[in-house]
Amino acid sequence: MLIVITMLTTAGMTVVLPILPFVVLRYVTEQSSLAVWVGVLETVNALCAFLVAPILGRVSDRYGRRPVIIIAGFGAALGYLLFGIGGSIGMLLLGRIVQGLTAGDLPALFAYLADITPPEKRARRFGILGALSGIGTMVGPALGGLLAAIDIDLPVFVTAAIAAVIAVLSIFLLPESLAPEKRTARLQLTALHPFAAFRDAFRRPQLRALLTGFVLVGIPFGFFVNNFSVLALDSIGWGATPIGLLTAAVGIVDIVIQGLLLGVLLPRIGERGVIVSGIVAQAAGLLGLALVASLFGEPWLFIVGTLALAAGQGAATATMDGVMSNQVGDDEQGWLAGTAQSLSSAIGIVAPLLAGALYAGVAHAAPYWLGLAMMVVAAVVVARARFATPTAANREPTATTAT
Repeated sequence: MLIVITMLTTAGMTVVLPILPFVVLRYVTEQSSLAVWVGVLETVNALCAFLVAPILGRVSDRYGRRPVIIIAGFGAALGYLLFGIGGSIGMLLLGRIVQGLTAGDLPALFAYLADITPPEKRARRFGILGALSGIGTMVGPALGGLLAAIDIDLPVFVTAAIAAVIAVLSIFLLPESLAPEKRTARLQLTALHPFAAFRDAFRRPQLRALLTGFVLVGIPFGFFVNNFSVLALDSIGWGATPIGLLTAAVGIVDIVIQGLLLGVLLPRIGERGVIVSGIVAQAAGLLGLALVASLFGEPWLFIVGTLALAAGQGAATATMDGVMSNQVGDDEQGWLAGTAQSLSSAIGIVAPLLAGALYAGVAHAAPYWLGLAMMVVAAVVVARARFATPTAANREPTATTAT
């Protein structure tokens, strides 16, 4: 059941991506303002998710994962329904706000998985969950493009229907994973603010280095996601078709890495080895993209750099998610997942703006050189960090649980 909900969630989130600009275009007076309004809608959505993720995480620690997943499903259904009805930019904005304020499904799903998984298997299963998300991310845009050929609003209403199906399935088929005795005794209002959650998380020695690495890895990948289409157009003259094919290849690589190779790598080199190796692969990919942007406009180098970055990101982030889950108790899995989701949303707000400013105002290669430097720092931080590594402990029974 968790597999079905995960795939439906990510597919539903991405069905509307191909048609967003065309929906917005009906309500703007000048086409030159289209990019601005698309950016505003997505930034507002990310901001709402940033603010609410720690709250929903704590709520799931107090009342269970199932209620949050149900609320998120119905909230997303309402948000996309409002967006599909449309009629004005204001209604589109309201739809994105409602969906953002109830965006607690993925953090609750990750916390649910942590509840039912022993510590030594969490990194592996988080990788599988990431692979399932990758499959949903591939299927969603393709489905959205096909539905848009029938009617431009159809993908939005289908997304609303998928979200409602998730909520209904969760009501009838998803058992609660967090036992009452493992729940947080009470909610502290002072801990629900996202900045308070960040402060509390970064104060913990066992989480500080991992979260720092999470941010240092996430920002360069955010540069890439929001800028690589522009780089492909400017540096190697690609159009929409080859860019779309490479995007599909990225999804396939992500699925293979997280769904298959993590199961091979983790028992052999451990969580720390996988994370550092993934960061090194991302650094190599960013170096390749920086060279494409500055010196060598070669398609093969662009392809290799993109795939190396995607492979390293999938391995490193899935493993970091699993390792961070092992650093907190059962009654804090929702808080941790919500904090991580809030950090991701913050990165989603900052990275596109910074990437655009560097690309247009400094040099086309600037985001990638900066990203490479951040990856080097991330590798050093994670390599020197102290955290519990149950996989390594299982390989070496005499080892301590902190390295």
